[in-house]
Amino acid sequence: MNKIKLCVNVDHVATIREARKSTEPDPLEAARLAEKAGADGITIHLREDRRHIQDDDVRRIREAIKTPLNLEMAAVEEMIQIAIDTRPHQVSLVPEKRLEITTEGGLDACSNEQSLREARDRLIAHGIRFSLFLDPDPKQIESAALIGAHSVEINTGRYSDLVDPDELAVELEKIALAAKQAVKSGMNVFAGHGLNNQNVIAIAAIPEIEELNIGHYIVARSVFVGIETAVKDMLASIDKGIMLRRIMP
Repeated sequence: MNKIKLCVNVDHVATIREARKSTEPDPLEAARLAEKAGADGITIHLREDRRHIQDDDVRRIREAIKTPLNLEMAAVEEMIQIAIDTRPHQVSLVPEKRLEITTEGGLDACSNEQSLREARDRLIAHGIRFSLFLDPDPKQIESAALIGAHSVEINTGRYSDLVDPDELAVELEKIALAAKQAVKSGMNVFAGHGLNNQNVIAIAAIPEIEELNIGHYIVARSVFVGIETAVKDMLASIDKGIMLRRIMP
């Protein structure tokens, strides 16, 4: 594979807006600038508590962007209906806790196979691709395949938090093995959570990974360099990882 798609998550542009309950900055404008800089898609997470992205943002972004929209959401009736009404390119089901600052871990697909299968059937009936955000756990990947997910997004949150080289190597190997397992099961493989310009390189070097969802770091860095530069620099880092694929045994 010679390319990894980058989907830019613009949630935290909305976070700044919601701090003042104002109209700016507009996450749609951020999405347009990310596309201009080379992003292959836009990701947004409509949370049940509406802490950043709002219902109208979903509609406006879906109608205005030129690249695919990946809608992250909890597997609850309200969100499933919103997805059916707005028809994003893809829905990514994620776990959601009201008191968490950000998503703390992957979805427990093993314990929720029946309900997730029902959600999948409803969404794909409307032409929406179905993805699950999972920890790099073989049992979770196996359940995703049984559910019939089109893809899995492997949670890189723990990897991104680690600093000890040995622990990093172990977690990176878990991610690589989960990616291989998912591909063998017929699913596409994405990754994301906590990635930055440095730690993304090793993730991008994993041959099975074909898409990355990155938001907080790009939005945070855009405060200083602008969103277009932040996106272009991330794309350059991803390209470094792809180059590693060519020299790794």
